[in-house]
Amino acid sequence: MQSTATRDLIVGVFVLTGLLAVAYLSIQVGGLSYKGPGGLRLVATFDDVGGLNTRAPAMISGVKVGQVAAIALDETLRARVVLDLDANIDIPVDSTASIRTAGLLGDHFVSIEPGAEDAGLATGEEFEFTDSALNLEDLIGTLVHNVDLGDSK
Repeated sequence: MQSTATRDLIVGVFVLTGLLAVAYLSIQVGGLSYKGPGGLRLVATFDDVGGLNTRAPAMISGVKVGQVAAIALDETLRARVVLDLDANIDIPVDSTASIRTAGLLGDHFVSIEPGAEDAGLATGEEFEFTDSALNLEDLIGTLVHNVDLGDSK
């Protein structure tokens, strides 16, 4: 009987270890993180977010400095994007927030181009300058309809 109890204990520990490993990997792949209070929350308003999702990265010079916390429509029916950024970064007031794509068909992210002003944005403030996502379908449609085929006579 002793060997059965030992075997059950070993199997239980093995299963528990496997479940903990799966939970850890799920959290890592899902991008779940806890920064705690004191993050810098800024708002950017766009005409088109083009597939941007919550928890998408916010980057400066290719370095992740935060993520998209929320996306909603404002009263003027424009997309209002709330960014949760690292509180240790000072974002100048004349900075630009743009929606970019990683690669040709990759995921969307918010790129922040720092300005030159000395004054920085505080929590709750909004980017004055934004650049909406490039919509590939609109670009192709514009190209197709504006092509000059010359005289067809």
